[in-house]
Amino acid sequence: MKLKLLYSDLKPELDMIEKELEQAVDSESLLLNDASLHLLQAGGKRIRPVFVLLAGKFGNYNIDVMKQVAVPLELIHMASLVHDDVIDDSETRRGKPTVKAEWNNSVAMYTGDFILARALEYISEIDSPKLHHILSKTMIEVCRGEIIQIEDKYKLDQNLRDYLRRIKRKTALLISSSCELGALVSGTDEKTAAHLRRFGYFIGMSFQIIDDILDFTSTDEELGKPAGSDFIQGNITLPILCARKNPEVYSLLKNNLGKELTEPERLHIVKTVRDSTAIDEAKAISERYLQKALEELAYLPKGNANKTMRKIAFFIGKRKF
Repeated sequence: MKLKLLYSDLKPELDMIEKELEQAVDSESLLLNDASLHLLQAGGKRIRPVFVLLAGKFGNYNIDVMKQVAVPLELIHMASLVHDDVIDDSETRRGKPTVKAEWNNSVAMYTGDFILARALEYISEIDSPKLHHILSKTMIEVCRGEIIQIEDKYKLDQNLRDYLRRIKRKTALLISSSCELGALVSGTDEKTAAHLRRFGYFIGMSFQIIDDILDFTSTDEELGKPAGSDFIQGNITLPILCARKNPEVYSLLKNNLGKELTEPERLHIVKTVRDSTAIDEAKAISERYLQKALEELAYLPKGNANKTMRKIAFFIGKRKF
C-alpha cells in the first residue's frame, strides 16, 4: 500500500496546498522559478502538511487557516533539502537531478534561501506570537542539527546519544512542530497540542531511523540514489553504529570511511551491513519510538484523524522503501 492512500480523504485539501506551494515559489526570476519548481515537481510525501491537517481535525478545522501553517512548513522542509544536497554534494534526489546538479551550488543555495524567505512571508499572515516562537525555535534547532551533522562526519566512534540528538534536530522537530502548530492554529487545548507534539517527535524519530535503515536495505532504483550514500558522504547513521560492534565490520568501515569507493567496494559494504545484526537492532530502536508515538494517540479523542494518524505511524515504522 502507498502512503498517500492512507490519507486519500485529504486529497482535495492537499491539492489546494500543492497549488499554494506552486504560487509560493513563483518569482519574477525565471531561473529561481525553474529551480524552485524543479524541486517541487520532484514530488515528496508531503508528510508535514498531512500532519498539520490531521492535527487540525482535533480542533476547529478550517482549511484556509490550516494551509497558512501547512504551506510554510513544507517550504522550510524543501529549503533544507536544497541546502542538504549542496552540503552532501548529492547528484540525485528521488531519482531526479538535484538543483545543484541541474544548475550549480550558487543557484541551489539562493534557491533554498528564496524558498525559506517565502515560508517566512507566508506564515507572517498568522497573528500568533506563540506560533512564531515555536517555529523560529524549530528552525534554529534544525540549523544546529545540520551543523552538528557536519561536525560529526567521518566520526565512526561517536555514541548513540550523538546520533539521536542529531536526528531529533534534523528531522523529528519539524514533524513535531507540524503536529503542534496544526493543533494550536485550530484552537485545540494545550493538553491535546502537547500530546500531538510528542506524537510528532516520536514518529519523526522512527521515520528517520527507518530512512537510515533503507539506505542499506533498499536498491539504488528504489532509493533514487546509490545505496549506502550516507556512509559514502561520511554520515554515521544507526545501522553503522550497530554494525561497528563487530570487530571485522568495524575494520571494514574504518578503512573505507572517507575513501572514494569503487562500485564493488560500495556494494560489499552495503551487503556487509545489510547481512549483519545491525538492521534488526536499528529496527528495534525505531519500533520503540513507534510504540511511544502510538501511546500518545491513545490519550487523544477517537475519530478519523486519530485513526489515520495511527495508520500513517504504522506505515512509517514498517515501510520497506
